[in-house]
Amino acid sequence: MTTSTRPPLGADELARAVAEVADLLRGRRTVALTGAGLSTEAGLPDYRGSGVPEREPISYQQFVGAEHWRRYCWARNQAGWSLLERLAPTAGHRALAELEAGGLVGGVITQNVDRLHTRAGSRRVHELHGAYDRVVCLDCGDRSSRAELDARLRSLNPGLVAVASLAEVEVLPAADESRAIVCTFETAPCDRCGGTLKPDVVFFGELLPADEMERSFALVEESDVLLVAGTSLAVQTGMWMVQEALDLGRDVVVVNHGPTAADRHATVRVTGGTGEVLGGVAERLAQGA
Repeated sequence: MTTSTRPPLGADELARAVAEVADLLRGRRTVALTGAGLSTEAGLPDYRGSGVPEREPISYQQFVGAEHWRRYCWARNQAGWSLLERLAPTAGHRALAELEAGGLVGGVITQNVDRLHTRAGSRRVHELHGAYDRVVCLDCGDRSSRAELDARLRSLNPGLVAVASLAEVEVLPAADESRAIVCTFETAPCDRCGGTLKPDVVFFGELLPADEMERSFALVEESDVLLVAGTSLAVQTGMWMVQEALDLGRDVVVVNHGPTAADRHATVRVTGGTGEVLGGVAERLAQGA
């Protein structure tokens, strides 16, 4: 995993990038598509960034198929989830919220589960991969607060040691069977039906939320520009949104440090940090420059 450590753009280079993006967005309907690169500036790990070792997270099939995987998944989740509660939105999150408040961005489609867009003030947010602060019952479908479950799990597991830093947080831990098979963590059943609880995030091998996908495609359709920020588009769900925009003849703007799957399709491509670029764009458009 990695966090953002790249140097910022030079002043002239940043000014040119900001002007180019702002000029394309001005007076047009824009939707943002965001990924982990937006949150690495807050210190959250990016498990798909450049130079990150390959890791295979627990799959949906493993989680539903064996108790030891559920124990291990919840143990790792419980050890670090509360650190996400203290995470502050980045300049990129705040910029998109400002652009939405000013009527310049119609909404945000995000691959992130950290809820930082909502925390920053964005009102129309579609979460393709779920949210860390919710829990879903696999039997009755009831959704509840992760904070409510926290007290129950702490009572059942009084000796659990929390992780010390964001770098150790694993919303979905790696599939380490040697550790999972000996895990003694006590899970809690659904309060409503006694069924199996799962973090309300999309596991590998799990179906995507159809309602969020449908609303996201509709948001792309009603927009003139798709602004891609902080994602390499290695996860296919994001690239589906890009392809939808391209099929509809929309402009695509890409802001990311590393290469992305949409680079050759981009009307404007900026290699830089999302915070500095989006912050500059929001300021420039707010000033009418």
